[in-house]
Amino acid sequence: MNAVGDPQRYRLSFTVGTLYLGGAPLAARLYEDLGDWLKVRESLRSENLLQARTSASLILLSRELTHRLSTLSPQEIAIVTDATVEELAQIMWVTVCRRYSFIGEFAEEVLRERFLLMQTGLTTEHFDSFVREKALWHEELANLESTTLKKLRANLFKMLREADLLTDDGVIIPTVLATRVHEQLTRRVPSDIRFFPTRETA
Repeated sequence: MNAVGDPQRYRLSFTVGTLYLGGAPLAARLYEDLGDWLKVRESLRSENLLQARTSASLILLSRELTHRLSTLSPQEIAIVTDATVEELAQIMWVTVCRRYSFIGEFAEEVLRERFLLMQTGLTTEHFDSFVREKALWHEELANLESTTLKKLRANLFKMLREADLLTDDGVIIPTVLATRVHEQLTRRVPSDIRFFPTRETA
């Protein structure tokens, strides 16, 4: 809540990139060397390490990636530097949920809740219903243009599939968290296990 008791505005800039599974380990290793996210961003840009097609997209991609990775603890960054495919997908999904409270709430209140209720399907209509509900309290959602909303919806579902949380047919995939990821997520209160479709108590 802010000073007048209104909900904090949602960040809604996740129309750029998906989970950055290719660039994240590289950026994490740069951070371990440089110790500064601004320097990491500059290195990504100066050498086009994310292989962006234009300078404008390179700026957006490098900024978005470093913003997400900056939500991680040093221990979590260390995992990213040498993560397995499974670990990387899980931890980069967590960065999205931490960076964007809108996605974190969707993951907890819709994805995980439907799984716990044994409702295995997740469709775009569930997203639209979630938006309508949150728009009652968030003017920034109520004022979104339909084209922007479609981009947000498409990118969120693309990230869900990339994180191996949803099949192409819209079936929720139960998560078995990798050991190293599990250890880190349970250190937080509340536990960030809440962002995953699992029966483990968050």
